[in-house]
Amino acid sequence: MSQLFEVHPDNPQSRLIAQAVELIDNGGVVATPTDSGYALVARLDDRNAADELRRLRGLDHRHHLTVLCKDLSEISHFAKVDNVTYRLLKSATPGPWTFILQATKEVPKRVSHPSRKTIGIRVPEHPVLQALLGQSSTPLLSTTLIPSGEEAPLVDPEDVYAQFGKQVQGVIDAGNCAWEPTTVIDLSKGAPVVERIGRGDPALLGLD
Repeated sequence: MSQLFEVHPDNPQSRLIAQAVELIDNGGVVATPTDSGYALVARLDDRNAADELRRLRGLDHRHHLTVLCKDLSEISHFAKVDNVTYRLLKSATPGPWTFILQATKEVPKRVSHPSRKTIGIRVPEHPVLQALLGQSSTPLLSTTLIPSGEEAPLVDPEDVYAQFGKQVQGVIDAGNCAWEPTTVIDLSKGAPVVERIGRGDPALLGLD
């Protein structure tokens, strides 16, 4: 069974977060609460991470995985960002948004969309996820934890542990997390395109 970390949802214990990061650094997959349901995370630079996340979710190679960055400065390392895009990202991060951007050469080809060369990137708000990113030496690759055949992600850590405890290396229990998906905005084609309405209100960014 995977290692279970019981942490405070607002002030996660640094020692426990460090132990979870160590699992990730050693090539493990960890289930963690986010501001939009539980997610699976792994090291971005782990050669097997993308395949393992897709296997656990039952996804094909065309599905966008998401790069989780701790702040805006990391985004420009992995995505092509012009001045207009930078200003929009600055006003929106951290927050309930996922941005589709053109990937730079720093993003492994196995992670970006195979034909569009794009990547989903976000800077999350959840304190536990921010703590993980703060102690991790790299951004994290992630996918929302939606069981095969279901439409909504898991939000209860007991359900996560029961269904995935034998398949992942760690589960972070910070209690139930709320679920409403992020708003997805495609910035890869010039003018922003809202692809999915979620918790983030596009009007706050001046978008329809």
